[in-house]
Amino acid sequence: MTAAAIASPRPAGARTATAVVTGIGVAAPNGLGTAAWWAAVLRGESGIGPVTRFDASGYPVRLAGEVPGFVAEDHVPSRLLPQTDRVTRLSLAAAKEALDDAGLDPAELPDYSAGVVTASSAGGFEFGQRELQALWSRGGRHVSAYQSFAWFYAVNTGQISIRHGLRGAGGAIVSEQAGGLDALGQARRHIRRGTRLVVTGGVDSALCPWGWAAHLAGGGLSTADDPARAYLPFDPGARGHVVGEGGALFVLEDRAAARERGATVYGSVAGYAATFDGVGSPRLADAARLALADAGVPAGDVDVVFADAAGERAADRAEAEAIAGLFGAFGVPVTAPKSMTGRLLAGGASLDLAAALCALRDQVIPPTTGTLRPAHDCPVDLVTGTPRHAVRLRTALVLARGRGGFNAAAVIRGTD
Repeated sequence: MTAAAIASPRPAGARTATAVVTGIGVAAPNGLGTAAWWAAVLRGESGIGPVTRFDASGYPVRLAGEVPGFVAEDHVPSRLLPQTDRVTRLSLAAAKEALDDAGLDPAELPDYSAGVVTASSAGGFEFGQRELQALWSRGGRHVSAYQSFAWFYAVNTGQISIRHGLRGAGGAIVSEQAGGLDALGQARRHIRRGTRLVVTGGVDSALCPWGWAAHLAGGGLSTADDPARAYLPFDPGARGHVVGEGGALFVLEDRAAARERGATVYGSVAGYAATFDGVGSPRLADAARLALADAGVPAGDVDVVFADAAGERAADRAEAEAIAGLFGAFGVPVTAPKSMTGRLLAGGASLDLAAALCALRDQVIPPTTGTLRPAHDCPVDLVTGTPRHAVRLRTALVLARGRGGFNAAAVIRGTD
């Protein structure tokens, strides 16, 4: 069996359809909406700052990436407010933006021709905390009936599907930071099986005391108080990561169908693969190799790598070694724009994918902020400080690692 077959198995009789992105919706700590977020990224503008969604003064970690200026009532019908967590409201806003960006009215699509696949590693954490507080302080009769689903990992898929009438193939992915790419991979398989359109990607939000307890228990958080120096991917002084909320959702379509309706295409999902670490045996490089094989793209054709960028010395060193093993030391530009948002759990890789698509469109590599130069044991050509212009970008590789050993990689190609 070939590497490409392992990376992306195709069912018997499946069409060899090409999946393309025709719409993007973003909710990020440094910008609400794709245009505002991308402009902030190119300015090197960070969304990391002191936690405001709850009193974090008594915790050892007090910084986060919070989505600014999000007023739920501006994006979500009033009837949905009592039954949705913040993460679902952010997801609904991003899905609506993606569909509008794609120029689509789902009501005009044939029944069951469109679906939803999203990733979330936390679900409706804040909603769950609120209802648990009601249970223990006031009794079971004061717990909302919506608690039965509002906390669940699949709730974003369900609410997006219901709101837009997307009754085709669907799914929900739980693989933490890798989830955004894993959702994309599943959506791509649906496109290859004949689904016309899938809304896909990842959004997460767990910035509440209960969520904070989980983040702290997981370890790896930076305890720095200076937002500009708290999260430093590949830096000699890396001391952990900052948690953020948000992510990105996409409209993924069959290329032939997109062309038929005259849609604007950001790029194609040329390759995807996922691996799982063995004990003491990281498999991120294997995921990248399989994704490249699936795309039929040699390593030398990759123009930029969007790194997972853990912000922890050992993990950064392992990723840098994996990248250098594929491309040679300092062999390809590498960037980590998540340095401006923090790690967004399942939303992180999706936001990197959005950055890759915008970079290919605008022919510019966004910077990694905070980090001045990579550590001596991280032999990567890290783009720092300001965007890198005067480059020819045709192919991007996006990497992601989720807690527990999940790895994912996607190869994105620009339009012809």
